[in-house]
Amino acid sequence: MKRILAVIVMILLAPLAATAQEYQIKPGDVLRVEVLEDSALNRNTLVLPDGRISFPMAGSIPAAGLTVAQLQSAISTGLAPNFANAPTVFVSLDALAAPVPPRNGPAITPTIGVFVMGEVASPGRIEVTPGTTLLQFLAQSGGFSRFAATKRIQLRRVDAAGVEQVYAIDYQAMERGASGVGATVLANGDVIIVPQRRLFE
Repeated sequence: MKRILAVIVMILLAPLAATAQEYQIKPGDVLRVEVLEDSALNRNTLVLPDGRISFPMAGSIPAAGLTVAQLQSAISTGLAPNFANAPTVFVSLDALAAPVPPRNGPAITPTIGVFVMGEVASPGRIEVTPGTTLLQFLAQSGGFSRFAATKRIQLRRVDAAGVEQVYAIDYQAMERGASGVGATVLANGDVIIVPQRRLFE
């Protein structure tokens, strides 16, 4: 009887599993990536507006439009030169990109979307009120991980001409009061990258 029930459950869940495997990753999704051979690499990572993710030892990898299985293979291939054998990679959806609200929907409090990725507690798209400063945003992102290179934070912003500007930020200088960059007001679509600390950094 138990065997029959198990078979029935598998039959019922099969379409759901197939749907999850067929889901195409989108910008704004937050993915959980786990590497069986090196748990230090396990992390949540954000799919950037350009459709790519950044992963230690593998660099920048196209993700948007791929299925979870395809991205697992791409990350494994990117990591392979660092391992004796191609590592076993598991990718899952931690959070879906926020849906775009309908144009004629009810009035909502205005917000802007700012993306944060890398060595922070809560990577992803964070909705903040206009006028939020960089320092306030970093506080909202839950703080840094122990691997964060806080002297090499980047603020990436696309200007009106469509050109990306990259601003270097030293969080430790902000803490000492030696830099006023923390008062920078964020704009919709800004991307903040907190890179991984290098060896002996």
